[in-house]
Amino acid sequence: MQMQLTHAVKRSRQVNRDGTATLFEGRRHSWGQFADRVARLAAGLVEIGVEPGDRVAILALNSDRYLEFFFAVPWAGGVFVPINTRLAPPEVAYWLNDSGAEVLFVDDNFTAMLEPLRGKIDGVRRFVYLGDGAVPDGLVHYESLIDGRAAMADAGRRGDDLAGIFYTGGTTGVSKGVMLSHTNLMFNALNVTPLMHFNRWTNWLHAAPMFHLADGTGTFAVVLAAGGHCFIPGFEPLAALRAIQQYRPTDTVFVPTMVNMIVNHPQVADFDISSLQRVIYGASPMPAAVIERALQLMPEIRFVHGYGQTESSPFLTALDPEFLEREDPSAEKRASIGHSAAAVEVRVLDENDQEVAPGVVGEICARGMNVMQGYWNKPELTAETLRNGWLHTGDGGYMDADGCLFIVDRVKDMIITGGENVYSAEVENAIHQHAAVAECAVIGVPDDTWGERVHAIVRCKDDASVDAEALIAHCHQLIANYKCPRSVDFVDQPLPLSGAGKILKTELRKPFWDGKAKQVN
Repeated sequence: MQMQLTHAVKRSRQVNRDGTATLFEGRRHSWGQFADRVARLAAGLVEIGVEPGDRVAILALNSDRYLEFFFAVPWAGGVFVPINTRLAPPEVAYWLNDSGAEVLFVDDNFTAMLEPLRGKIDGVRRFVYLGDGAVPDGLVHYESLIDGRAAMADAGRRGDDLAGIFYTGGTTGVSKGVMLSHTNLMFNALNVTPLMHFNRWTNWLHAAPMFHLADGTGTFAVVLAAGGHCFIPGFEPLAALRAIQQYRPTDTVFVPTMVNMIVNHPQVADFDISSLQRVIYGASPMPAAVIERALQLMPEIRFVHGYGQTESSPFLTALDPEFLEREDPSAEKRASIGHSAAAVEVRVLDENDQEVAPGVVGEICARGMNVMQGYWNKPELTAETLRNGWLHTGDGGYMDADGCLFIVDRVKDMIITGGENVYSAEVENAIHQHAAVAECAVIGVPDDTWGERVHAIVRCKDDASVDAEALIAHCHQLIANYKCPRSVDFVDQPLPLSGAGKILKTELRKPFWDGKAKQVN
């Protein structure tokens, strides 16, 4: 049998029909109800014109309907395109136009964005409203696609058929769409399920944004395991603590910033969070003090350090929580990102794609059935990233004699702030659009809250000037808030250049990282 994403729903209906599939703001659906709603929503999508291979996008906060969307779209034969909720309208327009999306789902939080998008999104012809209020003009209500409609048979997409396009930043400053097939996403779920001990009694809290494959680590695997799902629209520490107490989740994923906010919240002891058994963390640097406090405050929770990227659906390696909990000679492995997933091959390769010896730094590369098909409409970049049969992650690291992987720095010029990837070229492009700027460089510098923060180093033209506040405000008009510089240094001398004429960001970073063990997670 070829792998099929919708098989996960069919299996859950078969083995746990009356068990809870979703809990959200007073709504509860069993797996039998969930499967029925997915099949009827798929029929509604076909009714409004979705054909096999059509892209269907969603711009919304977390909800039970978001999970139904993830399975109804492939059930109808389509390809889902989750949109980052933190993007500015021009960036949303680029994702929609580049993917060729024909249908867009939006909730109450983003209906206002439709006006600035008007005339800028070429192919979107139908809009679906996910909220519960009055339906805005020109939109069709989500529930109207389900109510009174007969369930349709699964369209049968499977195997190498495209299931979703997940956009990520680009080193050239342009986002790129990662093409993930049914096999990619299901294979990732099969890797994660035994590692995390997912089963029909699992209850996954969607606290990280559902457009992001960090949360997707659990999304598809927990459905395959016939476990339950509960949701908060967006992460806020009190909202997360309340949800844990109310919904009694067993598992979730928190990026280190979320862990930091929870363990240091003054009211954390006021909530019963005893249901939590496992927390996956990753996507950005985890300060040692934060994980130590988490282990002290929540000793019953097993913290699993995961590493991966969108291009690998996303899971590659995990650090067994035993290494965090034991105090013995293995303690140095706390700094590692663990061993490869059971059915993923991970190696550290040199510039000629030859494996290096243990302890030698090279580029972390991987291969397996979880590795993407490629980048949407970017064949040259696909060939470069997947050369010689290996996914080149762009992360530099080494492997010890026991097969534990350690990251030392990024090969890609990328900043990870609060779990979000920020590519410096994109920020530099925005800064350069200010008339006063002669040259600039954007780097990641240490930040106690965000792991890293976006920092700009700017030289103005001789006859012009701009202050930091104005320059940051300028960036907010062009790119998402999380990508904008949080701090700016101004210099009056040209930035240092390499022999090839490239700005030496290594030299610019040194004053900030000197004496710190820079770790990229």
